Amino acid sequence: MSVLLSFGHGYSARALAPRLLARGWTVIGTTRSEEKAEALRAEGVEPLLWGAPVEAALARATHVLVSAGPDADGDPVIGRYGDALRAGLGHVAWTGYLSTTGVYGDHGGAWVDEETPLAPSTRRGRWRVEAEAAWRALCTEAGVPLHVFRLAGIYGPGRGPFAKVRAGTARRIVKPGQVFSRIHVEDIAGVLEASIARGGAGGVYNVCDDDPAPPEDVIAHAADLLGVPRPPEIAFAEADMTPMARSFYAESKRVRNARMKDDLGVRLRYPDYRAGLAALLQAERIRGE
Repeated sequence: MSVLLSFGHGYSARALAPRLLARGWTVIGTTRSEEKAEALRAEGVEPLLWGAPVEAALARATHVLVSAGPDADGDPVIGRYGDALRAGLGHVAWTGYLSTTGVYGDHGGAWVDEETPLAPSTRRGRWRVEAEAAWRALCTEAGVPLHVFRLAGIYGPGRGPFAKVRAGTARRIVKPGQVFSRIHVEDIAGVLEASIARGGAGGVYNVCDDDPAPPEDVIAHAADLLGVPRPPEIAFAEADMTPMARSFYAESKRVRNARMKDDLGVRLRYPDYRAGLAALLQAERIRGE
C-alpha cells in the first residue's frame, strides 16, 4: 500500500490528498491542533499532531511531502525530526519539498527558469534557499532523491479575489513593470501527482501557469466577471500597505514552466488566471455562495 506522510499538511497538500485517497492511498498529515486534526479526519487523512514521535509513521511511509515553511530558526521539520528522518528516510520512494519562486529574487520583469542563480532579496526568500539546501543535504545523507517544487503565487477555493471585490475592499495597486506568476492549487496537485507517478532521480521544477501578469489586471478581471465596477487604481508609492504586502512588490519576474511540462508531462488545467478565476466563480455559484 502507498502511504504519503505529509509534513505541514496545509492548503496545497490538502488539494493533493483527495487524488491519492481515491486511488487507495493512505495519507498521514501533521497538524498543530486537535481542531485541525478533526478536520483532517473528516477528509480521510490520518492526523499526526506536530511534535509527536514520527518514527512509526515514517516507517509506514512510501512517499514524503514537506510543505512547512522555514523561519529564522531554519526548516522546522528538519529541526524537529531531523534525526528520525536521517535514520528512517532511506526506504522512501519519493520525497518532495514545496519551495517558492521567491528564491530567484528580483529580475525587473525578466524571465527566469530553474537554471537562474538564486538571489533572493527578501528574508523569506533567503530562508527558502537555506531550507532547500538543508533538505538536499539530508536527502543525500539518507540516499534518496529530492524533488523540489518552486511554487508561484497560489490561488484557488477560498483564496480568490472575489470576496474582497464584492466587499469593496479590493485594490488595484499599480507599480509600472510589476508582474507576478501564479498557479491554481489544483494544478499544484496535478504536478505533484505527476512527479509521484514518474519517480526518478529528483530535480527542481518551477510550478506556475503560462501567463505572468500585473496584479491589478487580475483584480480588474475578477470585477468584470462579477459584473461590478473595477476598483480604482492606486499608485504603489501612495498605497497604504503592511510591510509584508509591500515586500511582495520588491520582486518582479516572469517564471518559465517548460521543465514541469516537458519532464513530468503536465498539462495545466488552468493555464492562466482568466481560466482559473472563471472556474472558481462557477464553483461558487454551483455551491450557491
